[in-house]
Amino acid sequence: MIIDLPSTSTSAINKAMVDLRDSGGAVALGRVLTLVVITDDAHAEDAISAANEASREHPCRVLVLARGNKRGAARLDAQIRVGGDAGASEVIVLRAYGPLVEHGETTIVSLLLPDAPIVAYWPGTAPDDLRTDPIGAIAQRRITDSAEARDPAKALDSRRTSYRAGDTDLAWTRLTNWRALLAAALDQPPYEPVTSITVAGAPDSPSTELLAAWLAAKLKAPVVRARTKRGTGVQSVRLERKSGAVELIRPEQSVATLTQPGQPDRRLSLARRLVKDCLSEELRRLDPDDVYGEVLADGLPQVNKKVMSVRDAQTAGKLSTPAAAAKRQAAAEQQSAKVSRSMKGAPPEPERSGDLTLAAPVSPTPAAKKAAPRKRAVAKKATA
Repeated sequence: MIIDLPSTSTSAINKAMVDLRDSGGAVALGRVLTLVVITDDAHAEDAISAANEASREHPCRVLVLARGNKRGAARLDAQIRVGGDAGASEVIVLRAYGPLVEHGETTIVSLLLPDAPIVAYWPGTAPDDLRTDPIGAIAQRRITDSAEARDPAKALDSRRTSYRAGDTDLAWTRLTNWRALLAAALDQPPYEPVTSITVAGAPDSPSTELLAAWLAAKLKAPVVRARTKRGTGVQSVRLERKSGAVELIRPEQSVATLTQPGQPDRRLSLARRLVKDCLSEELRRLDPDDVYGEVLADGLPQVNKKVMSVRDAQTAGKLSTPAAAAKRQAAAEQQSAKVSRSMKGAPPEPERSGDLTLAAPVSPTPAAKKAAPRKRAVAKKATA
């Protein structure tokens, strides 16, 4: 259900919400937080769609502040969405025009759920300093997305200089699967220190910078940043150890190959994460992400000290070439297919009953068939 309220006020919106609950039974019970989405009018629907999907895991009230044209008279248009048009939440879209664009915090204060945490989310351009932003000041958690900024590198630097407990960025959340795979690979013997790190990714990918910063902060090893084509995201990570290199390569955007000394290459699902999945993950926790803060403060300054092209890194032996990566991935696919075929063709295991194996009946041999009548005759004579 969608209810339009053109040229309205916050008091009229609250009255409409009360009338809606009385008539339709739509209540705020079970809402665990208030999600405030600050965006522009052109990108509001994309942000609402991501918030709706995230609300299926985290029922909440979604307040979308869509800032319109600053020129002209002050006007506030509202839209209330409940039911199938709002996922598991109730969505209030506020489109502000004129002077109201600069006073969004006064617009949303009266619409916040009482005694519920506040999470602020900027899906596009965010303030340089979230600490001084009026909405950021009242929120327990502040979520930005440096990848959607006009200058991702500058946006990431702003996040570092203005960080305070409760801040996070979806560029960091997109690395959850990368971090899990690399941590699992290093959590196996031999437990040797990493001597050098090479991270390859696009220059416009803040996730690549944060991944390199995380490895530098945690492994205390020098980092080489290899730059690939723009728009390719994170492409590969190579960790050098005495026994050999651990390398995680994603030549495509969905499947990666993990190479470890003494082990067969493995193909792993490593697709790019959608915004709704990243947003859902961030809403699972309302406490500060201390690791993210440590990466910004300690790891990020170490990343840009040594940068080279991906071709130079491959020539220096710091990264595998695309041909070698493709060959490894093809070999891993063939091995996986071979194992699958052998498993399909294997005979079924005998059924077990307690500690006894119920073996399948064995067919008698030709010699046994010939001896059977003689054995029966001897047995008959003996009984006679």
